[in-house]
Amino acid sequence: MQIGIYSVGVADSSIRSLKKLLESSGIQSFSITHKVKPKPVDCIIVLGGDRGVRNYFHQTFDVSTPVLGIGEAEASGFLAQIDLKEFPTYLKRLKKQDFSIDEVIRLGIKIDGKNVYPVLNDVAVFPSKSAMLMEHTLRVNGDEVWHDSSDGIIIATPIGSSAYSMSAGGPVIFQDSPVFGIISVNSLDVTRRPLIVSNNSAIEIDDISSRLHCEVVLDGSDRYKVRKIVECTKFTLSAKIIRMKKDSTAISALAKKVHLAEDLLRMPPSSKLLLKTLEYEGALTQKDLAKKTLLPDRTVRMALSHLLDKGYVKRKVSIRDARQKIYEISRLE
Repeated sequence: MQIGIYSVGVADSSIRSLKKLLESSGIQSFSITHKVKPKPVDCIIVLGGDRGVRNYFHQTFDVSTPVLGIGEAEASGFLAQIDLKEFPTYLKRLKKQDFSIDEVIRLGIKIDGKNVYPVLNDVAVFPSKSAMLMEHTLRVNGDEVWHDSSDGIIIATPIGSSAYSMSAGGPVIFQDSPVFGIISVNSLDVTRRPLIVSNNSAIEIDDISSRLHCEVVLDGSDRYKVRKIVECTKFTLSAKIIRMKKDSTAISALAKKVHLAEDLLRMPPSSKLLLKTLEYEGALTQKDLAKKTLLPDRTVRMALSHLLDKGYVKRKVSIRDARQKIYEISRLE
């Protein structure tokens, strides 16, 4: 059996540990990057949790090979169900190819007529500066649904419905549902409610305007400037995700989200802000957090201490500078 290893923002020691485990089981492995065409392999292991899996599919259009997502921390996500510590217990099954493969629907995106990479979770359109209204027209299959003024709009896949979409009031959609969710964020019109449409629909966000330019955010990471229109359709090729656990990721992850929501109600505003910043920006230093949130250094220190105690944030040594500590989400997936 041959396995390719793709890693995103993980320690070299974790990669070495994974390769050693595979070698001890008689499995050949080698590292792959989006710049180098991979050799034929039985599967690809992506080390880096849900974020790593999303990154992998952003970088490649080759989705014929199934992907197993593994997280460094003791946390399961929708795309990466298992963590590195428990991976040895699944090695025999992996070698026998004793697993199921989920076909995860992706959204194909055009921005002002230009194709960009397909997304797994969601596409969001917002003004480039927060606390500013954006006007837009929503069309589904050519029919105008609304002309709205709001903070922005989100189009979510089933697997992305429990992420940003749910935080904005959208419904949780079970993974095998052939639909997309559309959520207007903080609309001035209180009658605006989340929409569920067939995943065969052609969704257009047109006539986009704001006081400043607007941006399209893909899977909470890359941002693209948009002048007028964003077009969303089901991407032809689904992502193949290996499932080693039988439990429903939709139910188990939703339970975690509910528990987090209860904690958020009691959480200081500064902690909430840091949590959201780390969720969308990725790993940051304390200095970076203070700069991005505009909070005083003392407030950032106290909020980080609170999040570390709760286990929502983990601290580790920066790969670039061993003297520097960085903070990242540990179990928000």
